[in-house]
Amino acid sequence: MSVRTTVEVIERFNRAFVRREADLLADLVAEDCVMESVQPAPTGERVVGRAACTAWWAALIEDRGGQFTPQEVIVAGDRATILWHYRFGDGPTDWVAGVNVMRVADGRIVEALGFSKTAGEVPLASGSDAA
Repeated sequence: MSVRTTVEVIERFNRAFVRREADLLADLVAEDCVMESVQPAPTGERVVGRAACTAWWAALIEDRGGQFTPQEVIVAGDRATILWHYRFGDGPTDWVAGVNVMRVADGRIVEALGFSKTAGEVPLASGSDAA
């Protein structure tokens, strides 16, 4: 069996979320995978290992209250950046934009770091005159 490319792995990963098919994650996650979710801020939840990462993602896929939609995918070697929207309600502001920074080795996800836009004000550097 040939090793999947980074593009193939990330396409299958995204397809699992878009189609709500958690089974597509099977054999896609490395045994030593490390995932950091976007919440709780500021560092996110850290999840380690194939079983734990797969279970975490499967729960997100199966949650009918939300919908993950990839906006753009950029692949460079063993790295991939996924820009996404996650909708968690029907209202016009019931969504968040974010990005996952992924690393693939030997055809499996070994690292997935999630970041998102935050609600509320984030103070800018003091004394900044930038507009």
